[in-house]
Amino acid sequence: MKKPVVALVGRPNVGKSTIFNRLVGKKISIIEDTPGVTRDRVYGNVKYNSYQFHLIDTGGIDGGNETFNQEIKLQAQLAVDEADVILFVVDTKEGITHNDLIVKNMLLKTNKKVIVVLNKVDSKQSKDYFYDFYELGFEHYIAVSGEQNIGITELLDEITKDFHAYEEEPYEEGTIQFSIIGRPNVGKSSLVNAILNEERVIVSNVAGTTRDSIDTPFTYHGSPFVVIDTAGMRKKGKVYEKIEKYSLLRSMKAIDRSDVCVLVINAEEGIIEHDKHIASYALDAGKAIVIVVNKWDTIENKDEEMKQFTKKIRSEFQFLTYVPIVYLSALTRKRIHTLLPEVIKVYENSKREIKTNVLNDVIMDAYNLNLPPSFRGKRLKIYFSTQVSTCPPTFQIQVNSKGLVHFSYERYLENKIRESFDFEGTPIVLQFKNKGE
Repeated sequence: MKKPVVALVGRPNVGKSTIFNRLVGKKISIIEDTPGVTRDRVYGNVKYNSYQFHLIDTGGIDGGNETFNQEIKLQAQLAVDEADVILFVVDTKEGITHNDLIVKNMLLKTNKKVIVVLNKVDSKQSKDYFYDFYELGFEHYIAVSGEQNIGITELLDEITKDFHAYEEEPYEEGTIQFSIIGRPNVGKSSLVNAILNEERVIVSNVAGTTRDSIDTPFTYHGSPFVVIDTAGMRKKGKVYEKIEKYSLLRSMKAIDRSDVCVLVINAEEGIIEHDKHIASYALDAGKAIVIVVNKWDTIENKDEEMKQFTKKIRSEFQFLTYVPIVYLSALTRKRIHTLLPEVIKVYENSKREIKTNVLNDVIMDAYNLNLPPSFRGKRLKIYFSTQVSTCPPTFQIQVNSKGLVHFSYERYLENKIRESFDFEGTPIVLQFKNKGE
């Protein structure tokens, strides 16, 4: 079941980023008093009661002629097109402005549910202009203060009013769902076609389709799979495809529903920053990952280039050193047979469970081999470790004081766990708890 999308739009400096952070529960958006700070869309996931939705924060829409304003308008338009519900944020301290009217005209053209969010109601000045905003002509109005956390529950109630409770995909148990993610034009659709044309693959006649990606169930060596293709759906014209951030939203939705994410990189173009952004979303979601270098048929000196490219990937994706890399050509189907075994391997690793006594032996050996440095006369002590969940594998470690855990020592323990057990392709999470917590 797809998660609905909610977009925050409005002129600069009305408090969209503060409301975004309130709804997501994390400080993701940059908050400054300078108008126009959030020039890009920022994405987050919101969980409220039994509902879940994607939230997009957009740059402030300004009718002025600054160069980035057209870009912001386009970004906001993309967000509005993607959204099921739009939060039109206004500043009750300042009353209706010319830019509010520009946003209003943009939103009245949509058939989407628009909630006017009357922000900054905690200020004295807000009373002067409060009722003016009802002239905007929308149906839903909620008064809030993002800063003071006033009205946020009422806003969430209104947002989720017509949503269905979120449920996982209804595929049979043991089905591996993997998504093909990456920026536009790296060959995602060609790769899906190449996978489905493999001799050992039997494709189901019925393809489940969502609004933003195509799910194709198939069987490989007798086991059920679903490949989620994020490419080529609902193209809104060339201008959309040029804006690479558009692919982030598609990728995020697919990542959510996957067990494994296959990140596709174009061998001809090499690695760019946007590849890292998409990879970091998969990592944050705790998903197993395989990196695919596509269009490998275009490379001349393959063996030497493979060594160099691997080196470059390891250097550019330092946060994914544990992820396997597959080199193939979707077009010629060379080495295509090497992909699914890697998908299966990283999936199984993400579900791996370690016995408590074995885990404790590894952690205590690592601790005694390399004692953490003392800090202000205190040293970190580790008492007990246990695995509490899978997908991703999550380990709880009881200590005397979690404030003494330095990130470098946490990384050291993670490396020791990886040396002892096969967690290739999957992130692992270490949770430190004070004894008795």
